[in-house]
Amino acid sequence: MKMPRAVLKAWGKDKFLRSGEFKLIFFGAVWVFAFIAPMAFADEDMAPQNETTLKLGLPLLIDVHEKYVSQNSTDRSPTSPEAEAQPNDTIRTAEIEANKSYLLPAGEIVAFNVFLNRFNYYLIDKEVYGSTAQTIRENLTGRWVVDTDPFAMNQFMHPYQGSVYFGLARSAGLDFWDSMKYSFGGSLFWEIAGESGPPSINDLFTTGFGGPFLGEPLFRMANLLLEKSSDEQPSFWREVGAAAICPTLGFTRHVFGDRFRTVFESHNPAVYTYLRLGWNKVDNVFDEFVSQQAKRDAATADFRMAYGLPGKSGYTYTRPFDYFDFEFTASSANVFENIMTHGLLYGKEYAVGDAYHGVWGLYGSYDYISPQTFRVSSTALSVGTTAQWWFSKNFVLQGTALGGLGYGAGGITHGVGERDYHYGATPQALLALRLLFGERANLDLTARSYYVSDVLSTEDRGSERIFRGEAAFTVRLHGPHAVTLKYNSSQRNASYPDTPDTHQSVKTLSLLYTYLFGDAKFGAVEWLAPPEVQESR
Repeated sequence: MKMPRAVLKAWGKDKFLRSGEFKLIFFGAVWVFAFIAPMAFADEDMAPQNETTLKLGLPLLIDVHEKYVSQNSTDRSPTSPEAEAQPNDTIRTAEIEANKSYLLPAGEIVAFNVFLNRFNYYLIDKEVYGSTAQTIRENLTGRWVVDTDPFAMNQFMHPYQGSVYFGLARSAGLDFWDSMKYSFGGSLFWEIAGESGPPSINDLFTTGFGGPFLGEPLFRMANLLLEKSSDEQPSFWREVGAAAICPTLGFTRHVFGDRFRTVFESHNPAVYTYLRLGWNKVDNVFDEFVSQQAKRDAATADFRMAYGLPGKSGYTYTRPFDYFDFEFTASSANVFENIMTHGLLYGKEYAVGDAYHGVWGLYGSYDYISPQTFRVSSTALSVGTTAQWWFSKNFVLQGTALGGLGYGAGGITHGVGERDYHYGATPQALLALRLLFGERANLDLTARSYYVSDVLSTEDRGSERIFRGEAAFTVRLHGPHAVTLKYNSSQRNASYPDTPDTHQSVKTLSLLYTYLFGDAKFGAVEWLAPPEVQESR
């Protein structure tokens, strides 16, 4: 999308919102609605299994938690029926295959792009979105460019738009790889006919690749919510929650009725999920040569789901994103502080002895990180592993290590001129460790590193080095209720020949209430382990 020259006026107010801000606030409200309701993940009609759990005078939340635990506990015998695939999985797969459509999502994507173009034309900018036969001919034969749109537009709105194209195809029964083609097709249509300016190669990349890497976790989480219903058909509130997480899935299920009502089969993955609500305190800001202000205090909300954790008997990794990790943080300081997801595209399971199980292979990732004074975003392919190790009687170590190459952007939040960020090929690395102390506590340690180089860059003259480290210690108070103390450190070092080298850092301390979905083991997956480990559990 091209940078709009007009603004949207908020109804009933004198303040004006730029189109990018309007869309960010809108999508933020949708996602917050989807993630702040823990009871959505519980089955409505399943009776509680543990009469001694959570006598705290919160009957609804207690009932919700116990119902969820009774169906999602990872503490199962590997030979139990629950550890195997659901009996009706084959039937559901056959139904999805029989009803899938290649033509329907193509028509929906064309209609969506036409509607979006007309909406933007009448309410945002008639010049930018005034596509004509002449501009379409010029775009078909002209040169592709790297545009100068705002960071959030290029690095979040375009991937989300790609997730819409992708989701329309996935909701119509197509698999991951076929749906990715629709993301590229929808983006190509938009770049040629959706805007009057020249087509953008960076938009095609972030929409085509970032869209599926963001869209598949949204599609899977929405379907997991529908699948966990104890009824033959999901309840109204489950349908609403799934539509909030993945609007394209909700649209397809509502408009086309029974044809696409069959729920995607998850194969019952091991899942670890939490919701955190609390307060951030910016402990330290260092901003050399760049004058920017950071809000020192802010409310914050974190949501995370790790899906398909390795080690569960009967669960296989035959489809893209059978394992993924999705993390989303909203803040009153800057709306979206981060959206990060990585998933296994192709890989294999492995084991080292009896106490160590993992998967390794090729991962796809999409990251968007914005700690107030600077930001970085990347869509990447990486090689790595995700594993779990029962290394003693009472301690479990889970972790992910990835290293790869992406196309990313990094820069300051408020710069001067048309562009305040830098594009380039981006080598990157991720190391995430979780140490579980039985059922009482866990320690999360995460390090991310990005090098936005001058290769394939819009400015062949500089680079950005960005690091983000996080430590979070969570202690269970009672049942699913816990408290988390988290410390974040984000650093940026920029080097350009015509400006002084720049160093920025933001350090944040957070105190958070944490609601833990699932069983009492913080997501630890059980399998046949050595006798001393089995006895400790």
